[in-house]
Amino acid sequence: MTRSWDCWLYGASLAAVVVGGVGMMPTAAQAADITITMAAPDWPPTRFMKEEFDRSFKSTSGNNIKLEMDYIPWPSFYERVAASLTSGEQKYQMIVTDSQWLGSFVDGGYYKDLTELMKADPELTAIMKDLHPALISAYSTYPNKSRKFIEENPFPAPDTHYYGFPQFPDTYVTFYREDLFCNETEAKKFQESFNQKLPCTYEDWQEVDWQVYENIGKHFMRKKGDPLGDGVADDDFFGISYQAGKGYDFSTMQINAFIWQNGGEIWDETNQPEAQAEGVVNSETNVKALEHYLSLLQYMPPVSKTGQADIFVIQDLFMQGKTATTIDWVGLGEPVLDPKTSRVSDKAAFAPAPGTRKEDGTIDRTGNIGGQPFVLTTWNSPEVDQAGLEVVKWWLKPETQKQFVANGGQSGLMSVMADPEYDNLRPWNRAHKEMLDWQRDVWHVPEFFELLTQQQAEFDKAITGQISAQEALDAVARFQQQTLEDAGRIE
Repeated sequence: MTRSWDCWLYGASLAAVVVGGVGMMPTAAQAADITITMAAPDWPPTRFMKEEFDRSFKSTSGNNIKLEMDYIPWPSFYERVAASLTSGEQKYQMIVTDSQWLGSFVDGGYYKDLTELMKADPELTAIMKDLHPALISAYSTYPNKSRKFIEENPFPAPDTHYYGFPQFPDTYVTFYREDLFCNETEAKKFQESFNQKLPCTYEDWQEVDWQVYENIGKHFMRKKGDPLGDGVADDDFFGISYQAGKGYDFSTMQINAFIWQNGGEIWDETNQPEAQAEGVVNSETNVKALEHYLSLLQYMPPVSKTGQADIFVIQDLFMQGKTATTIDWVGLGEPVLDPKTSRVSDKAAFAPAPGTRKEDGTIDRTGNIGGQPFVLTTWNSPEVDQAGLEVVKWWLKPETQKQFVANGGQSGLMSVMADPEYDNLRPWNRAHKEMLDWQRDVWHVPEFFELLTQQQAEFDKAITGQISAQEALDAVARFQQQTLEDAGRIE
């Protein structure tokens, strides 16, 4: 395909033009300089991607491809990306995006539909066939297709549009203090108090449900100077913690787990326009699930009742040695092992997140998927698109993925996760792999940010004791019903 200079220069990133047809390897003199500017949250998984790109990326097209990251702090990430896209500045050629943004930015005309490019390219097709179905459902499809549909309809599924590839597939797992949970004195006291085994090994933690987790919370509540393990607590100490922050999606990510594990549901976008919000979002099951979530806050550090217990705060409290265990994203695990940032770097271990025990004795660990896909934007020239897809193929090569995993990342490729070396690359890998099968996602519709912001505000009122679980969910259900009716998504 040959196009004129004028056509090619509508994107902001093309610094030079390929001489010759697409697919022909240019000579050194003909090679184009292409800069990919990627919007990225500022945290270890994206920092590593840039470092590894500079170290190991080699262009297969012969062009000089450069990757620039625009690192944006998490708390303002959505607003900054949304402002850039809606302003028309066309700053980014690729974007690391939360999966919830797909609907808003696809309908807005900013994210490129990659379906035909994926189908036409054997390498991209192979990648799609190797990805875990939970990731394809959450990270790639819009309108969203359920995991069940993806499993029954492997790539390319009929009437399905694909947009993203996993940049970092994240799950939340349990971080715990091995020195405390494997301490004989603590184990004996826990057994005496609750007639239960204090979990020590990974296999012990596979048996931890929310009842055991609550007992862990009660057990490890200590005041400064109280006995703790083989020493004494040097400050007030707390047993457990999880996300209870008002910002962005922090409390929602944990509350959804309680709802789903108890048989409740959030508004089901895959069943539009029949799916209702009222009567579903504020069902009796959901109210009890939220009450259960709220009931455990008393065993957490005081910040958990202020609406400020976001993923970074609970990570920091664990690293400071203030809590015995926390439930947090794998992406925040690497600093925990760094003695420069963590007082528990030599004591931390990792296990699956707790779940709800069912009547048959099994534990349901359904949770909200984390991590992000990366996408291409619609204003790129064909050459920039090809450069972007070269970056995708490089990032999702098994050797790149293994390097990423060894440095604290995760892979969504089933072939990589099946490698016998995988579980040993980082201490949370076994738990991540186990949790990945339990993942679901929130809505992807363009109204998601309105829904999320209002829901977070109501959850925060319940967390801070201003309203009851029933009042919070009634308010959420009313707002979602009206918003989705106004948008034509509920009849």
